[in-house]
Amino acid sequence: MNAIHTQIGFDSRHYALGEKSVSKQVLRLRLYGGLLALDCAALVVAFLLAALARTGSLFHGFGVEVALLTVPIYAGIALNSNAYSIDVLRNPIAGIMRALTSFLFTVATILFIAFFLRSTESISRLVLGLGTGGGILALTATRLAFARYAARITGGNPLNEMVIVDDVSFTPPPGAAVIEAALFNLRPNVNDPHMLDRLGAMIKDYDRVVVACSPERRHVWAMLLKGANVRGEVIASQYNEFGAIGFGSFEGHDTMLVSSGPLSMRSRAKKRVLDLALTVPVLLGLAPLLLVTALAIRLDSKGPVFFVQKRLGRGNRLFSMYKFRSMRSEMCDANGNQSTRRDDDRITRVGKFIRATSIDELPQLLNVLKGDMSLVGPRPHALGSLAGMQLFWEVDQRYWHRHASKPGITGLAQIRGYRGATHESIDLTNRLRADLEYLKDWTIWRDVSILLGTFKVLVHRNAY
Repeated sequence: MNAIHTQIGFDSRHYALGEKSVSKQVLRLRLYGGLLALDCAALVVAFLLAALARTGSLFHGFGVEVALLTVPIYAGIALNSNAYSIDVLRNPIAGIMRALTSFLFTVATILFIAFFLRSTESISRLVLGLGTGGGILALTATRLAFARYAARITGGNPLNEMVIVDDVSFTPPPGAAVIEAALFNLRPNVNDPHMLDRLGAMIKDYDRVVVACSPERRHVWAMLLKGANVRGEVIASQYNEFGAIGFGSFEGHDTMLVSSGPLSMRSRAKKRVLDLALTVPVLLGLAPLLLVTALAIRLDSKGPVFFVQKRLGRGNRLFSMYKFRSMRSEMCDANGNQSTRRDDDRITRVGKFIRATSIDELPQLLNVLKGDMSLVGPRPHALGSLAGMQLFWEVDQRYWHRHASKPGITGLAQIRGYRGATHESIDLTNRLRADLEYLKDWTIWRDVSILLGTFKVLVHRNAY
């Protein structure tokens, strides 16, 4: 196992392997962008050559017009058809089929537009036919060549993979990113959020995490991986009932797939675009309200304007969440051990108003801007949060699964009325069920519907 020790340079929360994994993720994004540009160029050339064959002019009007019309339509359809995804890098034939299907749908769309605009008379059928045929050949040839190029620069594997070895003898494949759990104090324990934070920080830039451990530890590793927002697998000599969602193999060993992450890279990109598209203008528009609120807090009581608290975020990692301070500074509860009550004497006069109207949550837009949070997602909780007399994760160990996605300012649980103090276990259970349902059935349109639904519950009887 000495070889394993030399593969990682550990410095607080930064890892030598982390830098390598980040570059591989960036490499995939560059490959997707390059492939999209190559596809578009192939189609433009195909239609220009078709115009040359028909008219003797490379830049004949109709050939140029169709080429310019084809590119944006094809790009939109192909992106929506997963023609630029990790599956395409791993299976070039599947990528070719998706690209050709998108292209043929693009040609059909152009014909429909021409028919709708009654301009079919101006279409050169020969140029369109030659361009379509040439486009099919060009897409196929360029994608085959690109597949060889991509395989060479990714080493045949576009994924960032990490192997965690926990108290067993395991021989890693050459060049693998491997860590020994004991070396980094990664003792699997669902009741230790600080260990989960260390684990989350270590694997956050990886796509696939494979755990080799003793049989008695497989269940707890399976629980931990389900909230890590990665494809998580546990090596097993035989299949067990650990909530496996599939089976695979790693270097000749059978594995159980126990987690896959709720959102693909494409889905995370769409969610991030929605976050930024709304957050930036909202922050600018609410700037006067934010300044007035900050001034009122300073005049009403001594202490900082913002209350900053460590909360559990994506991958069970801790982050600093911002809120307007609504309590007296000397009575603020940094760990969230005491839930807020009605007529809580810790709350200031201004604090009572901004909590009732949810204005105190607005600084979390800065967390969204930073990327720690999303507009929509499971609400982040403090480490000491209690449901009755139990910590949240003691009520239901599935609690850690809700952190497979970024936490949100609002979420499905909130628009269903599950907010306020958690006096009993059922208060946490109701929220957990809604959070897991959200992760299971996520779509960008559901985020939009939850945002619209949030306006109805900004002022709520449980907001105090």
